[in-house]
Amino acid sequence: MSVFDHSSFAEHEGVHFFSDAQSGLKCIIAVHSTALGPAAGGCRMWAYPDSGAALRDVLRLSEGMSYKNAMAGLDLGGGKAVVIGDPRTMKSPALFRALGRAVESLGGHYYTAEDVGVSTDDMRHVREETRFVAGLTEGAAASGDPSPVTARGIYLGIRTCLRMVFGSEDPAGRTIAVQGIGHVGGHLAQMLAADNARLFITDINADALSSVAAATGAQIVAPDSIYDLPVDVFSPNALGAVVDENTLPRFRTRIIAGGANNQLATRDMGEKLAARGILYAPDYVINGGGIINVAAEIRGAYDPSWVEAKLRKLNASLAEILAEAGETGEATNLIADRLAKARIAARMRA
Repeated sequence: MSVFDHSSFAEHEGVHFFSDAQSGLKCIIAVHSTALGPAAGGCRMWAYPDSGAALRDVLRLSEGMSYKNAMAGLDLGGGKAVVIGDPRTMKSPALFRALGRAVESLGGHYYTAEDVGVSTDDMRHVREETRFVAGLTEGAAASGDPSPVTARGIYLGIRTCLRMVFGSEDPAGRTIAVQGIGHVGGHLAQMLAADNARLFITDINADALSSVAAATGAQIVAPDSIYDLPVDVFSPNALGAVVDENTLPRFRTRIIAGGANNQLATRDMGEKLAARGILYAPDYVINGGGIINVAAEIRGAYDPSWVEAKLRKLNASLAEILAEAGETGEATNLIADRLAKARIAARMRA
């Protein structure tokens, strides 16, 4: 099967494959759309079982970035990079410099930043070979790790969902299951704990679990048990496709709202969640804080007030989507898709 026939191709403008024998780099960079501006999206490093899994992931993530940037009101298109390899054992400065050369070869059509498995230190090596990189800790416009801003956007979104479902946005006393407590999930757990929410957390990293539990008072649960908990909010903050035919009947929550990308295994999962009375916050709307932070850096002058204003506006857009879903019965993910596509199409017509 060719790339053009792939089920997740979604009319990508470009899909680029890179390898570097010396460093061991195997990378795919997907550019879904540049209608709103140069494509921007993080780089994920993951031990994919095969190149087919990596391709599917990068295509879905890249398309999602187009919609995410559109909903965040950014002058950026959608793109994504994935590096095939175990981030615990295969990282090296040479590998990320090779990645930088790959990004540079696209001539500014794609800006990269850190994502799952990639750090700000890794981006520093990418920066040695290209200027089309953000999420840096050094430089006049450096914004640093975008994870705390992503977490803040999710926190605001959870409060909005609580207001829609329970009439009050106060997390105090609410039961919240946080799946994945890495950079984003860990920050989110701390914000919710500060509001006296009752937290349940899970992750495959035992050390991180212990640390977050000690800091927040959260109860640790086994990874597979997280789906069965009777909670007010289920917050997925690890990898995607957590809502599928197997997990759907197990959810005992009123709200699903978290930072993971592509949380729905298939688009119809949104309708099936709605049929079960579960409010779903479209992932690329609620988790747009990180790309807003990166966009501030790409603009050339990092301004925290600009970032906060964009976060507030994005949360207002989430509230409008949830309200429309409540009035019409349409699934929230379908409403978000329609709005994002309309914004992209309007720019293309202009």
